[in-house]
Amino acid sequence: MDMFVPNEDVTHWEEQLPLLNGSQRLTMLVALAWQFRQRDTNYSLQLADQADQLLVTFSSGDIDHRELARLRARLLLVRAEAKWLMAKFTEAEQIVADAFRIFLAIDNDDGKKGCCDVHYLLASIALARGDRTLLVAELELATIAALAANDAEREVMAQSFLATQTALSNLTLAQERWGDKFQSAMLDTRQNIVGCACDFLSITAALSSDFGQAITYGIQAYGNALQTGQIRRAVILTTNIGDAFNSLNDHQAALQWMQIGHDLAMPTNWPGSVGSCLMQMAETMRRLGRLEAAKELLSDTIAILAPMSESRMYMMALRYLSDLSLDLGDYQQALDSFRLLQEKADVRDQFDFRIGARRGQAHALSMLGQPADALAIAEQALLLARHSQDSYRRIDVLRVLAAIHMRHHLPPPPDMQEASAALHYLKRALDIASNITGYTISGELLEEVADAQAEIGNFEDAFGLGRLAIAAREKIHNQEASNRATAMQLSHQTERMRAESEHLRQLADAEAERAEVLRQSSKILERLGMIGQEITGSLDANAVFQALNRHVHGLLHVTAFVIYIMDADQQSMTSAFGVENGEPIAHDTVLMSSEISHSARCIKERSEILVEISPDEDNPGLLPGTEPVLSTLFAPLMSADKVLGVMTIQSSRQHAYGERERMIFRTLCAYGAIALANADAYRRLTQTQEHLVAQEKLAALGALVAGVAHELNTPIGNCLLVASTLQDNTTDLLSKLNQQNLRRSDLVAFCEDAKTSSEIMMRGLSSAATLVSSFKQVAVDRTSEQRRPFELHQVLHDIIATLNIRIGHAGHTILSDVPLMIRMDSYPGSIGQVITNLIENSILHGFDHGKPGIMRLATSQPDPHRVLIHFSDNGVGIAEENLKRIFDPFFTTKLGQGGSGLGLNICYNIVTSILQGQLTVKSKLGEGSTFYLDLPLVVQK
Repeated sequence: MDMFVPNEDVTHWEEQLPLLNGSQRLTMLVALAWQFRQRDTNYSLQLADQADQLLVTFSSGDIDHRELARLRARLLLVRAEAKWLMAKFTEAEQIVADAFRIFLAIDNDDGKKGCCDVHYLLASIALARGDRTLLVAELELATIAALAANDAEREVMAQSFLATQTALSNLTLAQERWGDKFQSAMLDTRQNIVGCACDFLSITAALSSDFGQAITYGIQAYGNALQTGQIRRAVILTTNIGDAFNSLNDHQAALQWMQIGHDLAMPTNWPGSVGSCLMQMAETMRRLGRLEAAKELLSDTIAILAPMSESRMYMMALRYLSDLSLDLGDYQQALDSFRLLQEKADVRDQFDFRIGARRGQAHALSMLGQPADALAIAEQALLLARHSQDSYRRIDVLRVLAAIHMRHHLPPPPDMQEASAALHYLKRALDIASNITGYTISGELLEEVADAQAEIGNFEDAFGLGRLAIAAREKIHNQEASNRATAMQLSHQTERMRAESEHLRQLADAEAERAEVLRQSSKILERLGMIGQEITGSLDANAVFQALNRHVHGLLHVTAFVIYIMDADQQSMTSAFGVENGEPIAHDTVLMSSEISHSARCIKERSEILVEISPDEDNPGLLPGTEPVLSTLFAPLMSADKVLGVMTIQSSRQHAYGERERMIFRTLCAYGAIALANADAYRRLTQTQEHLVAQEKLAALGALVAGVAHELNTPIGNCLLVASTLQDNTTDLLSKLNQQNLRRSDLVAFCEDAKTSSEIMMRGLSSAATLVSSFKQVAVDRTSEQRRPFELHQVLHDIIATLNIRIGHAGHTILSDVPLMIRMDSYPGSIGQVITNLIENSILHGFDHGKPGIMRLATSQPDPHRVLIHFSDNGVGIAEENLKRIFDPFFTTKLGQGGSGLGLNICYNIVTSILQGQLTVKSKLGEGSTFYLDLPLVVQK
């Protein structure tokens, strides 16, 4: 019996179970109980109970006694593994011992495989208890048993388990012993072997700080674990993937993966799996600075892991809680937690926790004003770190010792050769760090040494170390930025892989159903394959409905065919398509609360429903005005676990839908669900893009209006000032005239002022009128999108006139070389939109901030029927890798800085569709960019 098998096999076995009797049913019950032990532990135990009851009815005459013994032992292992998963280790060990005795007595390969599985489970229990010695011994025995049974998959699983645990304590040894083996295993065709190889390679990559590779291998291993029902392993992999994303500073992706693991673990109630997820989520929260949320999660973790209080996982949770208490300034709580961690780590001889617990205690004692105790426990930690040859932890302990001496006045160490105790310890830490290959000395350590130098008055050395600290921080910052970019790329790849996986899963489901049909008719299978390509190739819902209707009637006897689609409120569904004997059926709405509707029941149960009706039986679900039917078949339309609606076929024949017909119908439903989901996604994407395009156009017009209003303010304001002055002068002149003391010089002065004022007003109003005229034409063209004859020079001149405000304020210049007499019959508003977007694109992307740039707009005529508009700038240019993508929707190098990623996409769509032309670009970094609009003078109707 295999350790784990693919989900498809388990599903097939479940379908066969109701058809089996006697010994065949017993064997299948045991196989299913074994394979469901992690998929659904409660269901697995129910199957085991059924098998136990059936075992009682068999005697050695009915079935071979060794086979009966094997089945009993396998059921014991199922129950033992359930106890282990629930952290009831003592009970699990007792049951395993009974199973082991039975397997030892079975002298064949099945008995040896059983012994391998016993040792494997005992190793898992040893790991949970934190007993590394027993863990290694059991895995070595599991490997020997697998080799004796000639079972390559079991041998690789045991080796992978041992290799990953070895890597955690001695990476170099693990890589030397197993590195080549698992690299070669990646080429194996067996799914479990590849998954085990990915496990090891992911762990070693993470320990080598190659987090990108760790994530890549981890995701592959996770997919394998889900596909073979290894839920516990899948949960562990999600936390490891999340931890790797944390190391790349992509905490959002880390939380997403940890949430995936949490969602997998919660229904199981397995303490180890749930606790592991909560613990890693808490650590991520701590890194994000959400300390109180992290504390709450860790408190829950400690309570959940209480049955595993001797395990390494429990010690990890204690360490996280202790470190968090230090961050929160709760030094007494930190001290208590570190002491408990020390007690458990000393018993289990976990060196990393023994050192970390003492280092943490030293820190907490120092902050609590107990320097002598802090110094003593820190010296213990240093001795342990030296003994374990763990250079990284020696550095941590030396830094704590330096901090204690910096904070308190204590006697210097006896071997001190530096001017201060703090400097003594920090220089030792620097020496150790300098001898670690590939280790980057942190800015924090260099700053601490600088502070110690400054403390004793060595300001020159302190200044030099400070500069080194800045350089180290810059190096680490660059590495973090690189890590972030890697994480973003991996997140994108993860989403793509997830989408591909879902697509492949859907295809696999369809293939499985077609395979069942193949056993009955290869001709039907071939036809269904072609039908699937046709249906899923359409993005129009109505076309999908018509295709389904045509093929349903072509393959099955159908009197009535109806497709219901869920309404937005999810409380009802409405028939989107329905025919009876070739005639349309009136639209009908079904409430989900209906007690008589088979369609509603189909969605609630998410399962296929077959209803057989006798000729003299009433059918309360029959639609009014439709023909009575005797066979009805309903199936949910589901895509990625989302119910889209129901598809139903009805026949006037009795027993019209046997297993063959139901398989065909299921396949058509699967195709229909995929096609309708794709059509709905495409519809929503199209609506979103149209909405964004409309917003972009309105935003551009709004900016244009604001700029014109600002520009009009100056000439109109000047005219208003001159007019008010002229009004005052006129009032004064009339007053003098009425008083009969008007002199000739007054009249001459008034006339001269009036002349000057009128000239100023004429210039200002002419400028405003010209600007308004240009804006009016551009605005009308923008909003109307009407075709009309026009002169290209005038349109481009008006566009430049309205945009000069924006260009000038940005500190740039635009030059125009557009000859007269180029007449077009096209869409001037669309041309204006394209030119505006190109200018905005240059201002936003093309020029360095604060540096003036030059744009040029020119035209030429390659032939009498076309015009070529050149728009260029002398800006920074476009990277070669971006040239192929700049016209893609939502592609931008200024995300979050004013770039929407739609400007050039809109230009491309307008030029190629509305204007019936072509848009191309040439550019090199540092040499600016040139866009070419190749347009017909007259667009075709």
